[in-house]
Amino acid sequence: MTMRVAIVGSRKYTNKRRIQEFIFKLKQKYGEELEIVSGGQKEGADGYAKKYALEFDVKYSEFPPVHYTYNQHCVLESFKYGRPYAAWHYHDRNKEIAEYSDVMAAFIPKNTISKGTESALNQAIKKEKKYCIIS
Repeated sequence: MTMRVAIVGSRKYTNKRRIQEFIFKLKQKYGEELEIVSGGQKEGADGYAKKYALEFDVKYSEFPPVHYTYNQHCVLESFKYGRPYAAWHYHDRNKEIAEYSDVMAAFIPKNTISKGTESALNQAIKKEKKYCIIS
């Protein structure tokens, strides 16, 4: 059975080694059953999640907001993307990540407020998913 681990976090998160080690340990534990799930941001935690999931040859799935363009890692169908920008797209995306994933890991720098990451964690809590916060 696949273990879907959402990696979310601040765009300001810069400790790429921590995310690299986190994914490496997950791969050691779950092997081929691991799937990393992300929100598709290029910077910060999401970007590192994608980079290391692909480098470690781990299944990778992405839920970018619908105003982004579709890519090969998107879980939703291509016609859902390319919409006009709206801030609430990020919250919808966070809900989709929480629904799809089994657990969520949030990477937030110390003394940083990340409203987007907070939104994702709130969705995980509503869905009664396990989560952890890593700084």
